[in-house]
Amino acid sequence: MNVNLTPELERLVSQKVENGLYNSASEVVREALRLMQEHDELRRIRTAELRNEVKRGLEQSRRGESTPLDIVSIKVNGRESRTAKASLK
Repeated sequence: MNVNLTPELERLVSQKVENGLYNSASEVVREALRLMQEHDELRRIRTAELRNEVKRGLEQSRRGESTPLDIVSIKVNGRESRTAKASLK
């Protein structure tokens, strides 16, 4: 297999090898692919969990077990959250 990388990615791979973190460019690429696989699996799990939560919420709503949203509180909490995040920067 032959892989073409952008100059930026080539530098990154070279730096990893030069820093002694990996013995070869192939090791860097294998590790990156393992991490990608792990990331994809986590995304799949999170998506499945979200779908289950939505399904559960819809079922609760159909049974009349839901409560109406308080839009004003949601907006206030959102604004406070954004303000808090901005002050951390």
